[in-house]
Amino acid sequence: MEEPSKFAIHEAARDGRNIVANPKLVDLKDDDERLPIHWATSYGHLDIAILLSSGKNFEPDVQDGSGWTPLMIAVSLKEGDELVDLFLRKGADVNAKNFNGQTALHFTASKNNLDIGRKLLDAKPPASTRVKDKRGQYPIHRAAAVGSVPMVELFVKNRSPVSASDNEGQTPLHHAVAEGHGDTAVALLKAGAETDKKDNEGHTALELAPDSQVKKFILQSAEREGLEL
Repeated sequence: MEEPSKFAIHEAARDGRNIVANPKLVDLKDDDERLPIHWATSYGHLDIAILLSSGKNFEPDVQDGSGWTPLMIAVSLKEGDELVDLFLRKGADVNAKNFNGQTALHFTASKNNLDIGRKLLDAKPPASTRVKDKRGQYPIHRAAAVGSVPMVELFVKNRSPVSASDNEGQTPLHHAVAEGHGDTAVALLKAGAETDKKDNEGHTALELAPDSQVKKFILQSAEREGLEL
């Protein structure tokens, strides 16, 4: 007879199978230093996450081997709204950092999850747009890199720095232009982004335009908006 897996509850949580929330097993970390709650969240199993978080000793900010909390995982899902709500109700810290210094807002920006971004910024206490990760990036750097005008505007409205340089010397404007997101670059310019800052290679943001069309679009749009470049 095959011996039961030491991490059977983790496998069940990952696969969405019925589990018994034995307190000793719920707090057991597997070889990835993940609890069953991390696996259930990763695969979007709300019912299992509710069960696993129902114990009186549930710790909403428990970290896996990379420092990710269940909330960080939930905000990275395409349809993680209800899981996000669950962890916020359980008192999850929206400004907790993983081992790379990233918060839930960094991942929300990367995934362009605008509704979840609003939810985190409306939390009590709210998520901060002013937390740098170990690459020197604020969430707005990520929003700019993925080309999300609404996310950039949301962060600016919530006191995000606009022209901060990351460890490569790049501002959000550098990221937006380099990725060819002309509309996002214009949104940053309207928010007061500085155009003369140079990255570690000595390039201004506009010099990173992938082609002449992107640069032309930004220049023409800025002129229409009455922005000085």
